[in-house]
Amino acid sequence: MSLNLVSEQLLSANGLNHQDLFAILGQLTERRLDYGDLYFQSSYHESWVLEDSIIKDGSYNIDQGVGVRAVSGEKTGFAYADQISKLALEQSAQAARTIVRDTGNGKVQTLGAVEHRALYTSIDPLQSMTREEKLDILRRVDKVARAADQRVQEVSASLSGVYELILVAATDGTLAADVRPLVRLSVSVLVEEDGKRERGSSGGGGRFGYDYFLASQEGDVRPMPGRKKRCAWRWSTSRRSPPLRGCCRWCSAPAGLASCCMKRSAMGWKAISTGVAPRSLAAIWGN
Repeated sequence: MSLNLVSEQLLSANGLNHQDLFAILGQLTERRLDYGDLYFQSSYHESWVLEDSIIKDGSYNIDQGVGVRAVSGEKTGFAYADQISKLALEQSAQAARTIVRDTGNGKVQTLGAVEHRALYTSIDPLQSMTREEKLDILRRVDKVARAADQRVQEVSASLSGVYELILVAATDGTLAADVRPLVRLSVSVLVEEDGKRERGSSGGGGRFGYDYFLASQEGDVRPMPGRKKRCAWRWSTSRRSPPLRGCCRWCSAPAGLASCCMKRSAMGWKAISTGVAPRSLAAIWGN
């Protein structure tokens, strides 16, 4: 399924087909090469940033191109084109094969699809939600973080998504494709009490759609797994108390002079405090 989808979007959309790839590989092997391949890639990327409860930035980029590799012994020739067309492929193949002057037989094994187990969905995360639904995830994260404790002063969050299409054709007959979605949600929080400030940040994601960050159909923000216990932000109880060492028992964050675990929001975040003022504070965060 991935091969058909990728071939349609990377090849057919640019006036190419599998036979054209076979012909280009044949041009490569007109020189005495051990191996050669074509690597097609198209990447769609978007990101959104929220600061001070306001959507401050948004971006969208498209990158695509094709790389040609020619291998002869210990020598490797590379060529790249930022457009996918038959002319660009021919020129790149001619450039890559210049590492060898000897004439080859021009033979290429018949291209055959390589079967592989799908490790993740082929969803296009950029199209899986409307713009407002994506922005609403950031607004919900902001709301959860600010509701966690009255000492939260600043919240910033970013949401990004990538949709990549990859196709590889090689002189050994390999013809393989992959669709790689990727989403990420990052959060940074600043808390303050009595003039003392601490900032914690973290993020997470995976090869899913944006709905990965939602815990239910109602659109609730997904909590970080394993954070059901209450966490505490603890400083030393007096100037004579030794610095806290070890790891946070809930998030396993490494600790230096003091350890600090900030309550999770959409994906959760951790922070490590070092060199904080030695005064009494044991603020308990809710579940």
